[in-house]
Amino acid sequence: MSEETEYKTKGYDTSIVYDYKENPDIKPGRCDNCDYSHFKSSVKHGVFLRECRRCGMKKSI
Repeated sequence: MSEETEYKTKGYDTSIVYDYKENPDIKPGRCDNCDYSHFKSSVKHGVFLRECRRCGMKKSI
């Protein structure tokens, strides 16, 4: 069964990792794409990566 998306997005490409310095948050602490406030965070090779739990948009902080 596939789950339908019931939220609106702003059309950001979720396969790209955006750089926070070039694309700061529109609303602090919220996803720019779907306006959700829950993220998965990880650190690899000294880079902090934040991923939205709803739409999957990623930003390196």
